[in-house]
This record gives sequence, structure tokens and C-alpha cells, in this order.
Amino acid sequence: MNEIVWYGHSAVKISAQQAHVLIDPFFTPASGVDADTVGPVDSVLVTHDHADHVGEALAVCQKHKAVLGAVVGTAEKLAQNGGLPGAQILNGIGFNIGGTVTHKGVTVTMTQAFHSSDSGVPVGYIVRMPDGLIVYHAGDTGIFSGMELLGRLYAIDVALLPVGGVFTMDAGQAALACKLLGCKAVVPIHWGTFPVLAQDTGEFVQALKEVCRECRPMVLRAGSSVRL
Repeated sequence: MNEIVWYGHSAVKISAQQAHVLIDPFFTPASGVDADTVGPVDSVLVTHDHADHVGEALAVCQKHKAVLGAVVGTAEKLAQNGGLPGAQILNGIGFNIGGTVTHKGVTVTMTQAFHSSDSGVPVGYIVRMPDGLIVYHAGDTGIFSGMELLGRLYAIDVALLPVGGVFTMDAGQAALACKLLGCKAVVPIHWGTFPVLAQDTGEFVQALKEVCRECRPMVLRAGSSVRL
């Protein structure tokens, strides 16, 4: 049994009994957690170096002795800022797009994302849990045709996709992304945090019905979870 918790914005924890992966830990007030209370955490993945995605990544790693995963360049920047030793960085220096690392029985493959980042490049992650559940966290990205290749390479059970628009995909693009990915279910993320973003998921859910009815939407509120 696995659990996916959405903490608002793009912050998500994917947990199994023996492994806990936290992605982009920018915690919204509504989530009810912070670096001290979000544990247990074994690894923290950061998709790019914008403040609303790095969030409390360094504090979580220090508090819970978790390892940090990020693209080369961004991993170095964050490690230097937080004083993390190489032993707390996945692969010592980070890894790169197409690369795969394993920690605590969880296999993580780094994917492309189309966005911006002051260091390294923006990325997403394919996360394979110990029991075989496959979760795709797209990071901040626009839609791109390579999502179809990801769907062919990985039998994605759950996609975590931004739907808020302006800085990422909007509702229509995210719905089409589900079709390209062939994912069985989707959790919409990166919405409602700031006034400029879409404030609810209604448009996305409607677009999904029209474009990819076979994909099940799982709309969460900040701090809530779904078990799979």
C-alpha cells in the first residue's frame, strides 16, 4: 500500500511502509506541516531551484537525515547553501536527465521539463515505489511531445501535473498531457497558491473528461492524501 500526500502547490510525499519520498517541499500554510513535522522522509527531490519548489528541502534533509536529489548544478548549489555533505546527495553530485538512481528501494529516473531554473535545468521525476507503483511528478513544465515517450517507457499509475497556467501548463494542456502519458490517474498540482494561478481544478476536470476520459482525476486539498 502506498500513500500520496499533497501539501499544496507542488509539494508531495509518496510513501510506502519502508520508504518515503518528498518532492518540492514548499509547504503552504493550509498543509499544516513544516520541516519538523513532515517526517518520516528518506529522500527529498527538487525539480528546480525556484524558491516555491526548493522550499524547506535543506531543513528537511538536516532534520530527518534524508538525502537530496536534484540535477547536477542545482544539487551543488543547494548542498553549498545548506552545508550538506556529499553523503547526503544522491549520487554524491546529483544526477541528470535520463539517469536513474535508487535509494531505500525507490528507483527515481530524471525526466525533461520545460521551464526555467537559475542553476542546472528544470526536471521532472519518474518514481517507482518498492511494490512497483509508478508515479510521475512533472515539475514545473509546459506540455511537450516527449510525454508520449514517457508513457511508452513507463506504465504510469499516477501523474502529478501542474494545471495552474501562467508559469506551467493550464487545464487544457494538462488534460492533453494525460492522454500523451497514458497515465491511469492524475493529481492536479501547482494551482491555487497565488492569485495569478487557477484557483480551482474545475476546468481541468472538465477538460480531462473531454480529452482523456479513461484517466481518473484525484483532486486533493492541501494536507490530504490518497492511498493506492
